[in-house]
Amino acid sequence: QLHVVESGGGLVQPGGSLRLSCAASGFSLDTYAVGWFRQAPGKEREGVACISRGGSSSKYADSVKGRFTISRDNTKNTVYLQMNSLQTEDTAVYSCAAAYRIICTMNPVLYGYWGQGTQVTVSS
Repeated sequence: QLHVVESGGGLVQPGGSLRLSCAASGFSLDTYAVGWFRQAPGKEREGVACISRGGSSSKYADSVKGRFTISRDNTKNTVYLQMNSLQTEDTAVYSCAAAYRIICTMNPVLYGYWGQGTQVTVSS
């Protein structure tokens, strides 16, 4: 069965950091662009960051630019989201998704494989 699994969420104080991981199971992630999305209670899902198949290009939502960094290690079949300077507004369920394309996109409709998500809570 082909799927991706997120890990690394948790509770962190404002200003803290977390690193999320997205691991693929049943397929090789290096042929896919990968995106991170989040959904807070009562809000629509939004794209946070995405990275191209080869890792040479990435995109970020304006709200996380300069604070979040997406990267990938294709030898480990894993994509990471390093989140620094976390704010209460970053609280959400974070999901990763894989799209069989070279260039990444922040459009969730174009992603075929989704994980279950991991909760990130930023609170003092």
